[in-house]
Amino acid sequence: MPQPGFTPLRITRRLLGRSLSLAVREWARANGYPVSHRGRVADEIVEAFFAANPDVCEQAGTIELVRATTRTPGPSPEDFAWQKDGPLGPIYTVVFARGIDEDEVLRRLGAAAEDIRTVLDEDHSYPEGSQIITVARIGNWTVAVEEDGWRGADSGRLARLSDEGGEAVAVMRHDYAARHHLAHAADGTLITDIDPTFPYHRQGSDPDRLNDHLRNLGIDPDATDQIDNPIEAALAIAARVTGVVLTQRHLRRPLLGAAIPSAH
Repeated sequence: MPQPGFTPLRITRRLLGRSLSLAVREWARANGYPVSHRGRVADEIVEAFFAANPDVCEQAGTIELVRATTRTPGPSPEDFAWQKDGPLGPIYTVVFARGIDEDEVLRRLGAAAEDIRTVLDEDHSYPEGSQIITVARIGNWTVAVEEDGWRGADSGRLARLSDEGGEAVAVMRHDYAARHHLAHAADGTLITDIDPTFPYHRQGSDPDRLNDHLRNLGIDPDATDQIDNPIEAALAIAARVTGVVLTQRHLRRPLLGAAIPSAH
């Protein structure tokens, strides 16, 4: 049950079935909207479809969601709106590691010495090829960005990234998987692993460690709410933990990185 006096920002979204989702995608492509073959269709495209086809509105159900938005000073989900249609795409993992340098982060993520090199704009991950990871030093943290990958979201790897008094935070977006991830490790132990879409799904040695950060974004950690903007919320919480607000500027190549040929 929600906490007394806690008032999340609730919004209503349209709920598309399979046939209606296909119709929206076909309409979007015919009208020049960029849309993938799977994953979530952008809300603005859905609303444009219904505005153009009001006769089918009754075929769509609705769902009530909670929208994360800052309630206290500090990084906000709105600071990360750029990632929705930005250069990272629908699958990526961002890892923040304190206490180790860029080369060591790459090695702990699976890169051999010969994998480490300068990564350029034309370098990309491919299903049957290499996986691209870039790293940058931001303040006291090394930030690794995995394109189309989720190595850093693995609890074992994340814990190893925090070995010997270190700390690590991972945010994984995967539009085609069952869940996204927000995870926090310290001194070799996974502290908290949260599903940012359904934050009441938490595990780890101290699963409630980040609850105050959830509350500061208007999310009741004890409620069974679904979050409308889970990745933006997860990145805002990561920023509140690390003090690093990731921007598109931090992603500009060339950057040190690795093209790891092995499978995930």
